[in-house]
Amino acid sequence: MVNNWLNIIQDYLLPPTCILCGNTGVDSQDICQGCMTDLQRNTHCCYKCAETFATASSTPRLCGRCLNKSPAFDETHAPFTHQGSIRYLIATLKFNRQYQNARLLGYLLATQLKITAEIPELILPVPLHKQRYQERGFNQSIEIAKVLSRQLNIPIDIQSCIRNRNTPHQIDLPAKQRDKNIRNAFTVKRAIKAQHIAILDDVMTTGSTTNELAKVLKKAGVSRVDVWVCARA
Repeated sequence: MVNNWLNIIQDYLLPPTCILCGNTGVDSQDICQGCMTDLQRNTHCCYKCAETFATASSTPRLCGRCLNKSPAFDETHAPFTHQGSIRYLIATLKFNRQYQNARLLGYLLATQLKITAEIPELILPVPLHKQRYQERGFNQSIEIAKVLSRQLNIPIDIQSCIRNRNTPHQIDLPAKQRDKNIRNAFTVKRAIKAQHIAILDDVMTTGSTTNELAKVLKKAGVSRVDVWVCARA
């Protein structure tokens, strides 16, 4: 009740403003109802890797790639496609340090996860190599994870796993090269007691990065690894 009153007072004194169009935000968030409605949802997709299907399906199903070779992670939750406003929010967070975007992306992702996901014991943001972290100054996945941690009451683990190679940007590589580029890039440096972990990243393209990280986590004894991303490319 106290938190509700604080939110009401804050919204009255400092009303939320839509990041995308400048109109008044809804639900204490920096997005208006119109822009919220316009977000492109990833409604019909493979439950394993979240690849979007061209046709609707009333039951969970796998895409051809996952049927041919199942990834190391168990399922993926990607509520939006990497287009339009979501793509803008992710890009300006990552490359322009628009931290308010992390709050909004985390809220949008948490809202969907409350409905669709089995809640894990830990959130593990995809680690950046220390050199990349120093260049960028922050890890966008950690910023989004902070919001999810508060919304879903799940601890974040940024200590157990490191990125031991400063790999080239995956976005610049063709799909077949991405697996090779990311191979052996992660190391678990201390024991993980949790049996169910969610890897958190901003966007999934081919799934090579999260697949490699999931392999390492499972070798370390984790039973179930889900992937949570804001969008699927």
